[in-house]
Amino acid sequence: MDGGGGASAASLVTSRAAGVAQDIDAAFHRLLAVPDDARARLYEAMRHAAIGGGKRLRPLLVQAACDLFNISRDSALRVGLAVECIHVYSLIHDDLPAMDDDDMRRGKPTVHKAYDEAAAILAGDCLHDLAFEILADEETHPDPFVRIDLVRALAASSGPAGMAGGQMMDLEAEKTRFDLATVTRLQNLKTGALIEFCVEAAAIMARLPHEGRIGLRGYARDIGLAFQIADDLLDVEGDAALAGKALGKDAAAGKETFVSLLGVDRAREQAHMLVDQAKAHLRGAGAEADLLRAIADYIVERDR
Repeated sequence: MDGGGGASAASLVTSRAAGVAQDIDAAFHRLLAVPDDARARLYEAMRHAAIGGGKRLRPLLVQAACDLFNISRDSALRVGLAVECIHVYSLIHDDLPAMDDDDMRRGKPTVHKAYDEAAAILAGDCLHDLAFEILADEETHPDPFVRIDLVRALAASSGPAGMAGGQMMDLEAEKTRFDLATVTRLQNLKTGALIEFCVEAAAIMARLPHEGRIGLRGYARDIGLAFQIADDLLDVEGDAALAGKALGKDAAAGKETFVSLLGVDRAREQAHMLVDQAKAHLRGAGAEADLLRAIADYIVERDR
């Protein structure tokens, strides 16, 4: 496979993603079994957000990167599950009235609508905590130094120098005008940091030295930006029923996006250029990188 786009890339991604989604849902079913006590509502709220729906792109990326190093499926699944815990917690909190104030997520009511704000806050908090519990467990990797490096990297990707910092910038974007460099920085943090962790986690588990991770980091940065540009395009051109959430909210809030700053045509060209750059970072790899190449193509071709 040469990494081209089209039906073959979409087929590979959708077939592998279906298996990953099934595994992630089964793991959440086990981890979030509802107790027979006063915590039941909390577990039900966590299950509502975590099980079913979503692209599961992040755990798929972990598995794709793990293909490069022949890392076990069990380890890849557990790291992907930890990332999905962080991602789902961020969506729960993102949807709260104090943040983006959304009613629908993944085609169903958001957690604070299905339950209440207190349950939503606690459900997000607990999923955040669960991510690090998973990474710290020896089932994830036998080497404790690898496990602590995974914990450190995910914490950095999730915090003020990563996803949460990007979310704060996104809130500020409603009050001031951002130029293209600032929007790029915002998205590198809000969306890109967690995507970069997904790819680097495989290198950590393979004990690859930092200087050997440059290409993987470049790939992850490029697809992270391409993913966000594709999201901005879908926000303008997409179908809310397919997306499973409200569209057009950034424009309504007066936020600058890649589309508002570049226009639809230039934004689409930029996304495709980033995908080409991402695949160029994998030029030295063989068939073991096919899924990573296919994901890069899929990111700009998806309809949700």
